[in-house]
Amino acid sequence: MDLKNLTIEKAHELLSNGKISAVELTSHYLGQIDSKNKELNAFLSVHAEKALSCAKEADVKIKNDQASYLTGIPLAIKDNILVKNEVCTAGSKILENYKASYNATVIERLNRENAVILGKTNLDEFAIGSSTENSAFGVTKNPHDTERVAGGTSGGSAAAVAADMCLGALGTDTGGSIRQPASFCGVVGLKPTYGAVSRFGAIASGSSLDQIGPMAKTVKDVALIYETISGHDPLDSTTVPNNSKLLDRVEEINIADLRIGIPKEYFEAKGLNAEVKEIVMKAVKWFESQGATIKEISLPNTEYSLPAYYIIQPAECSANLARYDGIRYGQRSKDAKDLLETYLKTKGEFLGAETQRRIMIGTYALSSGYYDAYYSQAQKVRTLIKKDFMEAFEDVDVIFTPTSPSTAFKIGEKTADPLEMYAADIFTVTANLAGVCGLSLNCGKINNLPVGLQILGPWFAESLLFKVGEFYEQLR
Repeated sequence: MDLKNLTIEKAHELLSNGKISAVELTSHYLGQIDSKNKELNAFLSVHAEKALSCAKEADVKIKNDQASYLTGIPLAIKDNILVKNEVCTAGSKILENYKASYNATVIERLNRENAVILGKTNLDEFAIGSSTENSAFGVTKNPHDTERVAGGTSGGSAAAVAADMCLGALGTDTGGSIRQPASFCGVVGLKPTYGAVSRFGAIASGSSLDQIGPMAKTVKDVALIYETISGHDPLDSTTVPNNSKLLDRVEEINIADLRIGIPKEYFEAKGLNAEVKEIVMKAVKWFESQGATIKEISLPNTEYSLPAYYIIQPAECSANLARYDGIRYGQRSKDAKDLLETYLKTKGEFLGAETQRRIMIGTYALSSGYYDAYYSQAQKVRTLIKKDFMEAFEDVDVIFTPTSPSTAFKIGEKTADPLEMYAADIFTVTANLAGVCGLSLNCGKINNLPVGLQILGPWFAESLLFKVGEFYEQLR
């Protein structure tokens, strides 16, 4: 049986009809990892024995008609999400040997459905970066061109889905870390509304920005994973109870009634590749041909989003990463003579350059005399950006933008200039600052490199994004 380009929806059908077993399906994807991972470096660890054991349990559940859509479906997990008794490195040498003592809530919810976890995927260290080049365990390569990056920070998850090494994956998105690699690798990625999915058990980077979300080959597959992992969690006070009522609000919108906003600040942005703009505008015009109303809008504070983000994220990062001090857990420098030297040498020895840079920027921004000048001002800008979106969504239902200003760039192309790397996040950070949901899906290619269309929606309007995205996928 040819399993190439299989989707979760199709795999569920095959499993339900008895045309393939979960063990056979899992064995197939373990074989795919074995043959492809050496070149791509998408997986940092593979849990073959545990995956096959879970697949056997899934087969029993399927046989007894107790299966859900994700029962027996092989998935990959970004290596900053805890899976009990498995190593969780967060892409850092400082956690190289750390084993999780409990499951993240999203893992508990996947386990409840008997989804099969194949292993953990590569990422930028502590989810800090835009290309997975900051991983302490080597760069993940793009399956479409192995000389190029897979994107970041969830590059391993995106590459694993694109290379048929799994049927879906979880990533985390702090400033575009699901959507940008999804764009670069030609898959679908969702950054949920802040508070829609529990962050309990995800290693924190920027706590007011981070969200766990799904990646897969189709919008329907992403929706299936999202439905399983989303919802209120008493272990995460930021999750919103009873948000299903908000979801119901958008169920009735028809494409012919859809109002699509085109923010001029995004399409006139410096650095936007002309061919990327052209392909995204073709997608916009296609929706117009289907009856949707296209309206130019303004998000006037967009130009301040990157500066604000790169104050807030490093500030929160510096606070979150203070715990990796060589005392409580993780690696410890063996050359230190006293406590202060232990702190300094441990971080200097086991943390990468970009992580150290963010910690220093964040610590400075939070320090006495500078808090009001930097962090407090950035939070005020964040409020203005959120207000921009609130006003925009009074006039339009969704907002279309490019996911990234370019296609996947070459490995090493931007590492010498951090500011140029930060600019790769120009179209994605606003959603994290405002807390809205965002979906990236493929809308074309340039020289065989995928281009992503980003669809932004109001808070807790994931079902609207899925409806719009599926309409585009199925009819285009």
